[in-house]
Amino acid sequence: MGLHPVNLAFRFLLEVTALITMICWGIKQDVGVIRYFYIGGIPLVMFLIWSLLAVPGDLSRSGRAPIPVHGIVRLLIEFSFFGIATIMMASISQSKLWIVYLIVLVLHYILSYERIIWLLKR
Repeated sequence: MGLHPVNLAFRFLLEVTALITMICWGIKQDVGVIRYFYIGGIPLVMFLIWSLLAVPGDLSRSGRAPIPVHGIVRLLIEFSFFGIATIMMASISQSKLWIVYLIVLVLHYILSYERIIWLLKR
């Protein structure tokens, strides 16, 4: 199920939501000039880490790995990326939307259990 097109599209939406959340969090910060780093720099650095550090052969990510890493490292990157986005969402949201986002993330990873097992063996 982890490589099912619907799950991959769902994952893409989770990734985009995380990046948008990081940008929104930066906009909400009121710390002068450094605010612009928060708005653009943090999402850019996170995007670069996300897109460059990959496990060779990971079909959920095209199989290419510009900078190859072990599977456990990739999982830590993913959990950090989504975890940071969830914390940022919780800090700027007046609602409990972050709880829904977290539940959806957990559901995605449950559906992708085969990929997680594969990554842990790499």
